[in-house]
Amino acid sequence: MSPDKMNHTVANNPESGGDHGPDGPATDEFHSLGNRLRATEAAQREARMSIVDCLRLYPKATAFSVIISSCIIMEGYDINLLQGLFAFAPFQRRYGERQPDGSYQLSAPWQAGLANGAAVGEILGLFLNGVVSERFGYRKTVLGSLLLVTCFIFILFFAPNVEVLLVGEILCGIPWGVFQTLTTVYAAEVCPVQLRAYLTTYVNLCWVVGTLLGQGILRAFVENGSTQWAYRIPFAIQWVWPVPIALGVFFAPESPWWLVRRGRFQDASRAVERLTSRAADPDFDVDATVAMMRYTHEYELKTTARATYWDCFRGVDLRRTEITCMVWAIQNLSGSGFMGYSTYFFQQAGLDAQQSFNIAMGQYSIGAVGTILSWFLIRRVGRRKLYLTGLSVQFLMLFITGCLGIPHASHSGVSWAVAVMMVLYTCVYDMTVGPVCYALVPELPSNRLRTRTVVLGRNLYNVINIVMNVIIPYMLNPTAWNWKAKSGFFYAGLCAGCFVWTFFRLPETKSRTFAELDVLFTQKVPARKFEGTAVALFDSGMVIERSKDEKHKGTEAEAAGVEHCE
Repeated sequence: MSPDKMNHTVANNPESGGDHGPDGPATDEFHSLGNRLRATEAAQREARMSIVDCLRLYPKATAFSVIISSCIIMEGYDINLLQGLFAFAPFQRRYGERQPDGSYQLSAPWQAGLANGAAVGEILGLFLNGVVSERFGYRKTVLGSLLLVTCFIFILFFAPNVEVLLVGEILCGIPWGVFQTLTTVYAAEVCPVQLRAYLTTYVNLCWVVGTLLGQGILRAFVENGSTQWAYRIPFAIQWVWPVPIALGVFFAPESPWWLVRRGRFQDASRAVERLTSRAADPDFDVDATVAMMRYTHEYELKTTARATYWDCFRGVDLRRTEITCMVWAIQNLSGSGFMGYSTYFFQQAGLDAQQSFNIAMGQYSIGAVGTILSWFLIRRVGRRKLYLTGLSVQFLMLFITGCLGIPHASHSGVSWAVAVMMVLYTCVYDMTVGPVCYALVPELPSNRLRTRTVVLGRNLYNVINIVMNVIIPYMLNPTAWNWKAKSGFFYAGLCAGCFVWTFFRLPETKSRTFAELDVLFTQKVPARKFEGTAVALFDSGMVIERSKDEKHKGTEAEAAGVEHCE
């Protein structure tokens, strides 16, 4: 593509057929050379800011993103709580069936059904979110979801039988589905590129914190709880989060990217002002930042005339949808579902209830540390390399776990070895694939289709999760297949396939602005060449160069819209 054609594509594209708010469509005055230069300068400035500068300029954006991401704690808490209850004696006595040896066991079909109940609700919530959030905004959608989850917790708390408990899980899954996507999308849209990876991967940390809290609450009742309150109180604890989170969301500004998509440019400027601290940088130009968003939006209008689910599978967005969906799917296919049943898995491997819950708590504590370590690795290593490294190490650990299940004789040393491998697997997963997924999924889609594409990806994750929630209980349950540790072979094979796909299809998005990613995908740059490609932006005659040492500088544009950096 020649520079002239590039200029025409990006700069001379009035907003036709898009969402026009009170500010109306783009005007010729907006496309003046001065505005184009300001937009380019804003993009360059954002790409060159240090993390410390970003934190000083965007402290309120960081705080509001952290508050909204805390919604994921509720989902992580309940999902892991339910799976932990499968190994919890009071819960088994209340909802399970008496076995010939006098013990109680929830059957594999009901384990699968309860685990899948939340996943079914999340699929419904995700599809609703793709429509509702784009119409009413992120804030109102999150507030409505918090109200719903507060009401639905009553069903879990008072469930008289397993059937009502299943209904409660399905209904709670609807607002959880909303949280799964809006938390990452909001974090990606309110913060500059240098903070994006940290605040999106923080969502994974919230999930780990939720699972750790669930395990800790159950561990507290293992020895001291024998009545129905031993599992009802853990359900009731979920009422702690909605009110304080809702207060934070109420005062949070709307995403400026969403406001730009709606044509509300003045509101977008006010949102940027509320998200930033002008005292940290008096020279910060709010209007230039919004201009950068507008030009990015208009460039996408040229390649995506509409913003529907069907458009996610058309043209250049098909590739972006495929990668986003697979990144979500790999999170589950590489063994995270297996990890979620760790407490029950440890018991079936030969450890008692107290030991199982103690190890599970240690497992998720190490997972939280792993997520924090990923913040340092993702900046130095990048998304693609960290994803590939994580999948290769996970494959090795799952294969070793499967080998440990081959001996038929039960031995305490083997049981502890299996537990150690699962703990190490959790650390590697939460240091690589787990958090990196949350950094990638809001970066890969186009701006106009971001929410819908992330919804499709997360729903593929949930569909796979439903399949895994059917298979895993049969793998582990002594009344079914009883594979125990040999289940590691199954996930090792899936992990190997995920590695191959990632090597050929996953691009590096590190330090790229949304506008740059739009150009790279439009020009069909191969995944392995994303990192070393320069991009011309906004008809300014400037190029932002990316080299292996991540230095950024502006140069005269002498070639096409994208060129490889030697």
